[in-house]
Amino acid sequence: MSQDVIKALEELYNIGRYFLDFGILVLMVYYVLYFLRGTRGASVLAGLVIALLFLTVLTKSLRFDVLNWLLMNFWTILATALIVIFQPELRRAFAQLGSRYFSQHSNTQRRTILETVTAVTKMSKTRTGALIVFERQIGLASIKNSAIQLEAKVSETLLLTIFFPNTPLHDGALIIRGDTIEAGHAILPLTQQPEYAAMNLGTRHRAAIGVTEETDAIAVIVSEETGSISVAMRGILERSITPGQLNDILSKQLLDKDRKIAQKNEEPENV
Repeated sequence: MSQDVIKALEELYNIGRYFLDFGILVLMVYYVLYFLRGTRGASVLAGLVIALLFLTVLTKSLRFDVLNWLLMNFWTILATALIVIFQPELRRAFAQLGSRYFSQHSNTQRRTILETVTAVTKMSKTRTGALIVFERQIGLASIKNSAIQLEAKVSETLLLTIFFPNTPLHDGALIIRGDTIEAGHAILPLTQQPEYAAMNLGTRHRAAIGVTEETDAIAVIVSEETGSISVAMRGILERSITPGQLNDILSKQLLDKDRKIAQKNEEPENV
């Protein structure tokens, strides 16, 4: 093999190694942002990383050795600073990562569904109005930031207490992520669909439809006037369902991950 061919292969290898190195870095940043999605720290971290990457590449290209040296050392300091600054977000992200590989997550989610269905059944019998939103892949950070922060485990007793008439949190929506009630008294966007306006729906039902039009969340509603139970998904409202049907819907959407991914862009089945 000639020297020219060997040299060409070495240059090709060096180029490929450069792109591989850069690709690994991009994937690492992507997955960090992916697990931090929906949190207040995600946008700050994204902007900071992009700015530093741009400045590092720029100073390297222009051969500003002093600035490049300072930036390279700043990356080391930043790694430690991020752990302190984004400690709550990182803790939640690692908790989500771990829950993907342990069956305990499914058991916890089943308990959450059971507690919710039990509480909704009792509220339906007493005609206690309620709006419960289950956050999924698309974050609801902008809504939760303006709501009352709770960070409490889901339980039948707590749900009944929150929605008890005339309590400070009974108006607005309750937002659940995993097995945690993250926010209460949340204000949701109302649907603008004309067909629902003609049905003379209440604010809870229109808000439930509105939030599921913009996100992949699931909203459960208990009517204060009739006590009927409804579920909203992908902007479609299923009315007057039984507690058993509610349990089936929540189990299928929140537990069966493979089916959920396959049906991500499909219309929901009629119950």
